Order: sequence, then C-alpha cells, then structure tokens
Amino acid sequence: MNADLSRLSGRYRRIPDTLFVRAKELRRQQTSTEKLLWMFLRGRRLKGAKFRRLHNIGPYIADFYCHQAVLAVELDGPIHQTRKVQDEARDAWMKACGFTILRFDNVVVWNCLDEVLLEICSYLPDEDAG
Repeated sequence: MNADLSRLSGRYRRIPDTLFVRAKELRRQQTSTEKLLWMFLRGRRLKGAKFRRLHNIGPYIADFYCHQAVLAVELDGPIHQTRKVQDEARDAWMKACGFTILRFDNVVVWNCLDEVLLEICSYLPDEDAG
C-alpha cells in the first residue's frame, strides 16, 4: 500500500472535525439503497474483503470503501442528477490519488443487485491473497 494512499484513507489519516461529524451523521441517515448494499458488504461477506461505510477519504466521504483494494463504491440517488460536475471532480481527484471508483445508480442496485455485487467482486483480491 502506497504511503500517500494510507495518509488519505488509512487508519492514521487526518480528518477535519466537520468532515468527521458529517460522516457520522450520514451513517445515522443511511439511505435504503445504502442499507441494502451494506447488508452484502459488511462483515467481510463479499470475498472476505473489509468494507467501511461512509468513510472519509481526503476531503471526501465515500459511500463504501475497501482499503485492501483501494476501492470506493458510490451510490447515485436523485441528488446526483444535480451534482454531476462535483461528482466528476471528486472522481478525478480520487483517481489521480490512485483510488478506483465504482458508481452505481440506486435503481441499478435495486434491480440488478447480483450484477452490482459481481462487478464489485471483480475489483477485490482473492480471499487467500491476504
């Protein structure tokens, strides 16, 4: 794991108080789509990978994040229709820092959950790759 990535998303990253509080609020106000996907990502249920929900990465909060795979998973609900420019800037920043970002529309998660999980799996290391 690259040291820069660890400073942005790892255990010893520095999180501004306002961003930390915002992530905590978002965890309490999880959307139904986030709750659904979290049921399959939590507790190392998907290929043994550890995911965090509403995790601070640099100046942003990722819906779901797997540090081992350096993978952020974003769910796009109706609000994202008005945030395309901000989402593109955020994705560009994360990619420039070495993160992989997967974005799924909420409707896709609800209607094609198996395909969403398979796509996420394709970015995860094998369980025994430790």
